[in-house]
Amino acid sequence: MTVNGHEVTTTVGPTEALLETLRHLGLTGPKGGCHEGECGACSVVLDGSVVCSCLVLAAVCADRHVVTPEGVEAPDLAEALVEHGAVQCGFCTPGIVVSASVLLDRCSETGDRPDRSRITEELSGNLCRCTGYCGIITAVEQTLDRRLVRRGR
Repeated sequence: MTVNGHEVTTTVGPTEALLETLRHLGLTGPKGGCHEGECGACSVVLDGSVVCSCLVLAAVCADRHVVTPEGVEAPDLAEALVEHGAVQCGFCTPGIVVSASVLLDRCSETGDRPDRSRITEELSGNLCRCTGYCGIITAVEQTLDRRLVRRGR
C-alpha cells in the first residue's frame, strides 16, 4: 500500500486492523480510541474517503492509498484550530484534522461553501469531549473562507 505518499510493504495478520499496521509502521497520528468505529480518533483517508482505521482490515489495503494525520498538509487548518481554542486534550484532533482536510480539499476544488450544519454533519464521525465543537467548526469555516478567497472564489 501507499502510506502518506510512500510505498510500504509489510506482512499483516488476517484479522489485523489498519490501525495496528500503521502503529507497526511507526505512525502514531491515528489514535486508538473506542476500537469500534464510534469516536473517529483513528480516522485516515483511504482512497479519498475518510474511514476508521480500527475497522478496516489491513489486508484489504493492498494496492491502496492511505493518508494518516501525519500526511495531511493543512497548516492553515492547524493554525485556525489553535486560534479558535479547538485543540484541548488533543486526542480527537488527528481525526478531526483528517475529516476536515477532506472536506476542505473538496470544497476548495469545487468552490462550494457549506453552511455550519453541513460542516457539523461532515465532522459528525469525530467525538470531542473537551471543546464543545464551536471552535472546531469556526476554524473549519475560517480555513475554507481563506482558501476560497486565495483562489478568487
